[in-house]
Amino acid sequence: MDVNAAVAAAAAIAGVLTGVIAMLAFRWSERDQKRPTRTSLHTDPVLPPGVDTVLSVLRSSAVVLDEADGVVKASSAAYALGLVRGGKLAVEPMLQMARDTRRDGEIRQVELDLPRRGNGRGEALAVSARVAPLGSRLVLLLVEDLTEARRIEAVRRDFVANVSHELKTPVGALSLLSEAVMDAADDPEAVERFAGRMQIEATRLTNLVQELIDLSRVQNDDPLDDAEPVRVDELVAEAIDRCRQAAGTKQITMAAGGTADLHVRGNRGQLAAALGNLVENAVNYSPARTRVGIAARRVGAPGGDLIEIAVTDQGIGISERDKERVFERFYRVDPARSRATGGTGLGLAIVKHVVASHGGEVTVWSAEGQGSTFTLRLPESGLSRDRAPRTPDHDGLDDEPGGSPASPHTSPYETLPAPEVLP
Repeated sequence: MDVNAAVAAAAAIAGVLTGVIAMLAFRWSERDQKRPTRTSLHTDPVLPPGVDTVLSVLRSSAVVLDEADGVVKASSAAYALGLVRGGKLAVEPMLQMARDTRRDGEIRQVELDLPRRGNGRGEALAVSARVAPLGSRLVLLLVEDLTEARRIEAVRRDFVANVSHELKTPVGALSLLSEAVMDAADDPEAVERFAGRMQIEATRLTNLVQELIDLSRVQNDDPLDDAEPVRVDELVAEAIDRCRQAAGTKQITMAAGGTADLHVRGNRGQLAAALGNLVENAVNYSPARTRVGIAARRVGAPGGDLIEIAVTDQGIGISERDKERVFERFYRVDPARSRATGGTGLGLAIVKHVVASHGGEVTVWSAEGQGSTFTLRLPESGLSRDRAPRTPDHDGLDDEPGGSPASPHTSPYETLPAPEVLP
């Protein structure tokens, strides 16, 4: 009896111990499952709901980093800027910002200059980087390209500085001349001389203000909104009339020629101003008793025929260095001559903007001491009269009968039909 009781007691104790051990084992297993393992630490994090969609519509370059600085998500713009390479963030300052933000949760922003991809030459990329925490494990990096905005701001600053300088010159001259007139009130000859100088400076100031207005207008307006077919012959005649007096004073022969009855499509006023500026420059920069020619022709192009208007002079010419900058605002090849002729340095800038807004281009050929040829190329309007059949030349484009590509050693104007000399 005692033996049976002892066996029963031992069995009961063993059962209780087994139950306790099983319960502890279950609790330990559950706790172990909740504990992160080495493998679970390296699983790919999941973006919070909706974040992927938001990042896809952002204009900024977006990069999402995990706790190991690995790239979880990156936009195509981020790869284009060279921010992400080999699955890692390639810009060390941005990487350090991300680590600091992950540590303290603070949002950070900084502007950086990054070298361009490839050979690294050229203007650096200006970017603004902003880092913010995204949940408990991820960090979001947003990068905005500021290069174009900085370039525009630099252009604006230069433009304001140049305008201020150009305005100050005639205004200062008028102030000094007015004082001279007051001091010479008893000398009629001096008063007349100073008054003549005042008229010159006032005219220069008026021209500058008008060209600033014209430049602003051609930059802001779309000439194709009110486009109309414009006869090239009328544009040439108007440009010649505009400069006839100045050319006559210097005994410069004005000549017009080329193919007749050509049309372009655009804003007549802007096109007339552009061609007039070229002819006026040709007269101003030509020596006395020389020749200025204007000729037009039709040339073939893959996208449709173009109308080419060439203005040629026998002036001082333009150096290779200056040819790259002649279309910049306020740039002058010969500042002394510009002051003598009243030039503002805006004429060719206006020409460039007008032609570009009409879907064309302006080019320059020049050799020092041999003169210059400025050529406008504009799309044909389609109203030009029927013309003779043409045959492709060696470069695959079509030329008018008798025309040929311009030699690199001669003025393109020499390849056009002989112009008609005008009185």
